[in-house]
Amino acid sequence: MAKAISKFWEQLYQRLLSEKMKERSEKVIIIIAIAGFFIHLSLIILNKLDIFESVNSSSLLDNPIAAIYTPFSFILVYEVYLLVYFLPKSITIYIGKQYEIILLVLIRRLFKDLAQLDLESSWFSSKDDLQFTYDIGTSIIIFALIFIFYYLNTKRTSAQKKELSKREQTQRFIETKKRFSVLLIPFLFGLAVYSFGDYFYEVFFSASHRIDSIKNTNNIFFDEFFTILILSDVLLLLISYTHTSSFRSVIRNSGFVISTILIKISFSTDGILNDILVVSAITFGVLILWIHNFYEKIELPSDT
Repeated sequence: MAKAISKFWEQLYQRLLSEKMKERSEKVIIIIAIAGFFIHLSLIILNKLDIFESVNSSSLLDNPIAAIYTPFSFILVYEVYLLVYFLPKSITIYIGKQYEIILLVLIRRLFKDLAQLDLESSWFSSKDDLQFTYDIGTSIIIFALIFIFYYLNTKRTSAQKKELSKREQTQRFIETKKRFSVLLIPFLFGLAVYSFGDYFYEVFFSASHRIDSIKNTNNIFFDEFFTILILSDVLLLLISYTHTSSFRSVIRNSGFVISTILIKISFSTDGILNDILVVSAITFGVLILWIHNFYEKIELPSDT
């Protein structure tokens, strides 16, 4: 019975998260992103010609530059898939993908804000111009921090990786993460379809004014997404306690959870505070990994 259940999960995993499925998903998402770009651009042109008019006023229809916002949204959904894809393979790469997603959210916001820049008044007197400046600087800092994060992750020697594999990344824990990934895929896919579908319907077709209550279009889907990530990370953290007693690994995984929580909190803020929280979250994760690497170079009684 146990073998049949294990085989069932493995088959689901291969169908949803295999290398072949990842390549197919990449091709599909590129086609959808290109189509979305031209559809959005067409709506902007029709809006300019007064042929089509959104029932809700939206900056997404004011400037052709804003059309880039749509393909970036689909690319972000694919990044979410990659995050789940890497979950069973490497915790650090899984966390790195979270950082990549938040950077892409910022880049997408930059494209949207480019269409709202006020070049006629003083740069520092415009709230939109200042926010664009903050986001530009934050994007560069986060890009550098992600590089440092991956660099620290690749600095381990093959011997250390082998030792880590024996003591911490046990087969049972890998199987548990695979099942987590399989469960997350349909859940996150459904959330993405509902969130983006509902938003675009409200923007372009609905006669209600519920869209006005949305504080920031960048928060759509990703606010709920990071809530799910926090719950998943905490549950995986608790499960990992049964597979390792390594102090450094427990602290590392706990630090990554805190980093994810800080990212989640950033979605409830705006302005420079939002940028500060995101940078602080990723900096915390980088420092946790950096200190963890030093611990790997020494042998403590609790780790043997």
